[in-house]
Amino acid sequence: MSESTSDATFEQDVIEAKTPVLVDFWAPWCGPCRMVAPVLDRVNAGTQGKARVLKLNVDENPATAGRFGINAIPTILVFRDGKVEKQLVGVQPESVYLTALGL
Repeated sequence: MSESTSDATFEQDVIEAKTPVLVDFWAPWCGPCRMVAPVLDRVNAGTQGKARVLKLNVDENPATAGRFGINAIPTILVFRDGKVEKQLVGVQPESVYLTALGL
């Protein structure tokens, strides 16, 4: 299962990370978000320490969601060296997420 991040921990968890980080901006009421969760769990299992997969609940963490202009969910942002490298909106195949992480 993917770990969570929050407004309070985002800087340390994502921006300062030494490896690529895929962040799933989601909410519990979002049907497509529930559809993508098991896909991202498989991606997380396949990263083998080369990357991290984190979830950020947009309802509970509006500051970070606003900071990155999240206006549709699920939105997936891939960060490398503290910067957004890729943005994916909606449910994608597992291979798309792995490619976005460079794996």
